[in-house]
Amino acid sequence: PCIVGAGIKAFEILEGSNDLKHKLDKNTKYFRKQIKEIGLEIKEGVHPIVPIMLFDAKKAQIFASKLLTKGVYVIGFFYPVVPKDLARIRVQISANHTISDIDFTIDAFQQVGKEIGIL
Repeated sequence: PCIVGAGIKAFEILEGSNDLKHKLDKNTKYFRKQIKEIGLEIKEGVHPIVPIMLFDAKKAQIFASKLLTKGVYVIGFFYPVVPKDLARIRVQISANHTISDIDFTIDAFQQVGKEIGIL
């Protein structure tokens, strides 16, 4: 019942306004553009789940761990969850994020990327 109630409420909110969807789209485009500009490779798309390709499982683990120490929570994915040599960090953008939040995250990605020699 809780999940059904939450689902119904989510649909009510979405029917009332497209503001959250527009903000999510804006945030997603902004994050994708900025992460590419600092030199990281992503899987192309328009969805708010952004796979940042690191290709190496150990680097994905280290990268995610170092980001957490900087206040950014992301998940590293590697084999057997994804094919071998396609390890990645998964970032999920939200309509609740501000541009300041996204800039903070981009900064952390850039710092860690330089620390571990990816950038």
